[in-house]
Amino acid sequence: MSSIQIIVGSMLGGTEYVAEACEEILESQNHSIDLHLTPNFSSIIDRSLQVNPSDKVIWLICTSTHGAGEYPDNLKAFVNDLVNSDQDLSTINFLTIAVGDSSYDTFCKAGKDINNILISKGCTEITSIKTLDMSQEIDPEDLAQQWIEQNMDRL
Repeated sequence: MSSIQIIVGSMLGGTEYVAEACEEILESQNHSIDLHLTPNFSSIIDRSLQVNPSDKVIWLICTSTHGAGEYPDNLKAFVNDLVNSDQDLSTINFLTIAVGDSSYDTFCKAGKDINNILISKGCTEITSIKTLDMSQEIDPEDLAQQWIEQNMDRL
């Protein structure tokens, strides 16, 4: 079993729905899930360090990109604290779902940026980032669930 922290960055709510769809499929597999709609770095670190040593610690980042490639407002403080942290994050495994619109040149930039930050901080990327194009996808929640199911054996 894994302890999974779902960290959500969303301005208009679409990414929140994607995160909740992932939460649903992960809970059905008996993983321990915490959904963070207003992510706080310190509390997420605390929860990540308090898990049973036999459990895998996983952060699932679900974020959209806002404006000119920026993080959603609710994720900015988390990212700032992450960047400035000297905490050992080598026990953190992560996956990223980046939500965007491919008609913009900053397509999924926030998701790609946080993915790179986590790698630079010593976290282990479980699988390559999943991008969801809201200008093309009819059911992004379903696509996110399928992606989680495809990677379930890595969790």
